[in-house]
Amino acid sequence: MPGRPSASRRTIIRGAALTPVAGLGLAACGPDGGASAPATPTAPVDLGAESEIPKGGAKLYRDHNVVVSRDAGGALKAFSTICTHAGCAINKLQGTTLICPCHGSRFDATTGKVVQSPATEPLAALPVRADAGKVIAGPGA
Repeated sequence: MPGRPSASRRTIIRGAALTPVAGLGLAACGPDGGASAPATPTAPVDLGAESEIPKGGAKLYRDHNVVVSRDAGGALKAFSTICTHAGCAINKLQGTTLICPCHGSRFDATTGKVVQSPATEPLAALPVRADAGKVIAGPGA
C-alpha cells in the first residue's frame, strides 16, 4: 500500500521472538496455565455442616470456589472466591482473610472487600442459607 511502511525482516523476527515470552505472563494467571478459573456455583450447592463455620470466622470451600462466614450474631454470608483482579481461584484462608495465589490480592471473607491490591473490586456475594443443619450456597439458595 502506498504511504504505509513495510515491516522489515528484523521487526518481524523480533516480534515473533517476543510473542511466546509475553504469553508466559498470562499463563501464570489462572489454574491449569490459563487465565480463566473454574466458576462458582450456578445452582444451590450443599457445602456441608453448618456447625463447621464458627461465629466470627469463615470456611473456604475450594471445590466450589466459595467462602462462607458467620458473624457474631450467627448470620451467614457467602462470596465467590474467584479473584476480581485476574480471575484466579483463591485457595488460602488465614483467619478471615482470603489470599489469592496469583498476585497476592487479599479480601475480607466476612465482607468480600479488598484489603490488599492489586484487586480493586470486591468479591461477588452469593446467596446462602442454612437448611436442616447444612449450608446451602449459590443461586437459588
